[in-house]
Amino acid sequence: MSGAPPEKKRRRYGKAVCALLLATSVFALLRPAQPYAQVTELRGEISESAILDDQQRKTRQLSIAQDQTAQAGATTQSTAPTPTYQPASPGAVRDDDAAPATGSIFDPPEATNDPFADAPVPVPPRRPSSTTQGAADQDEAAETQAATATTAPTDDEDTAETDPINSRAVTIDSADRQQLDPGAERAEAIEGRDRRAEDDPFAATGIKLGSFVIRPTLEQGLTASSNADSSTEGKPALLSETALRFNAVSDWRENSAVIDGYGIFLKTISGDEVQEARGRVDGTLNVDLDNDLRAIARLGYEAAPESASSPVVIEGTVEQPVRQTIDGSLAVEKDAGKMRFALTGAVEHDIYGDAKLSTGGTLSQKDRDSTLYSAILRTGYEISPAITPFTEVEIGRRVYDLRVDSNGFERSSTRLGVRAGAELDLGEKLAGEFSAGWLREAIDDDRLPAISGATVNADLRWSPERGTTIGLTGETIVEGTTTADESGDILYSGLLTAEREIRANLIGNAALGVGWRDYVGSDGHDLILSAEAGLTWWLNRYAGLTTRARTEKQTSNIEGRDYTAHSIFVGVTLQP
Repeated sequence: MSGAPPEKKRRRYGKAVCALLLATSVFALLRPAQPYAQVTELRGEISESAILDDQQRKTRQLSIAQDQTAQAGATTQSTAPTPTYQPASPGAVRDDDAAPATGSIFDPPEATNDPFADAPVPVPPRRPSSTTQGAADQDEAAETQAATATTAPTDDEDTAETDPINSRAVTIDSADRQQLDPGAERAEAIEGRDRRAEDDPFAATGIKLGSFVIRPTLEQGLTASSNADSSTEGKPALLSETALRFNAVSDWRENSAVIDGYGIFLKTISGDEVQEARGRVDGTLNVDLDNDLRAIARLGYEAAPESASSPVVIEGTVEQPVRQTIDGSLAVEKDAGKMRFALTGAVEHDIYGDAKLSTGGTLSQKDRDSTLYSAILRTGYEISPAITPFTEVEIGRRVYDLRVDSNGFERSSTRLGVRAGAELDLGEKLAGEFSAGWLREAIDDDRLPAISGATVNADLRWSPERGTTIGLTGETIVEGTTTADESGDILYSGLLTAEREIRANLIGNAALGVGWRDYVGSDGHDLILSAEAGLTWWLNRYAGLTTRARTEKQTSNIEGRDYTAHSIFVGVTLQP
């Protein structure tokens, strides 16, 4: 029996196959080529700065290649073939296999003879933890900021300048981005960009009280006077002067109300003894009614010692008696086309206090108390928005509290007057009104002549330039008297004022006054002249220094009525 059994042959054949497979596996493991999945450039995460640097490098290389191609084909532009399409974004189209490697992290791996690399599957990178990712983001932000600082133009500008065709897409807000100017001033705060410059930075801000804004002012200082009580035998004195003034304006939407007032207190520090207080309050209410009607109501109160220039002279008094005046009016205005109509009713009541005599005791002044009732009808025609001429007719009645005074005269009278004038409205440049006419008061007692004469009234404001205001006021007043066999007098008074804003915190003012008193039934007359000049220097919005000088002189052809008074004031002005 020759030959091996079939079972032994099968065992030898199996051993030979196993040995061949083992040798093949060992040969494959000992091969020096690296698998595609082990390429180091694709391991781990890729930072944004690395991607950005790679895009910029490829853009520069592409731009250089285009410049060289453009120079070479400049002479054969007409016969040159159509240029190869270049994608707008690098990497949008796969590069040819023959393209040389650029060193980019996106270059495909080199071809190898690895039989297992026919369809390599890249191993996805492991997602980093939150801590690692946060640290990496901070490092990337620092690197990006450093790279931006060393580059003058922005990324968008750099790409647009180097490659106008393959430019990087701009952001939505790129049109609003502006390159910073190193020499520019520091940007202003957001809350201060739209802040308007104040017209008067030293004006009082006021105090909000309900629907009113109140602006009070307190003035305290010293006054040196050559004639403390402005009398014919006055003596010099140093006085403490306190003045409180206030203005209140409503902030209503339709109607308006204004309240003005002041109070002045004088007290002697040395010299002639003087203790005086005076003050006044005025209120005005404007209400719009139906059918183009407007109502204007006024109410006022004043308390002050009687002026030393008063026509009534009481011999042997210690001081001038106090005079109180309560006045009010109600006017209704109507516009009909270019016609203007106004009807005003007014009441004025005068109360005189008792006079203190130097010998002791008092002298009653009750027979001088009186009430004046009057009604005024005004008709005007608007020639232009700037000028409206008008005429006025006034009728009234003056009633004394005592029908017969202490000398046995009935002093009540009937009043009649006519006036013609014009209203001016040129905005801030010129505004106001003026009028002239005739006024007559016929006294009930036939033994006394009527008081009559021409009247002049004016209230004008003129601003020749910004910061300068010129004012002119004029008034005609009928003054009664209780002197026996005398009816009274007519007083004409005028005041010219000027105010100039020398600087924002320095205000200058001046005033010139003149008065003429004509006694009825005699040739007596008084001339009163006055002048005043002052300065206010505001240290800030709330405090300032004030000084003013004043002089006043009265000359008369009636004996014992002349006097002269000079005074200087220095003090502090406060306002909230």
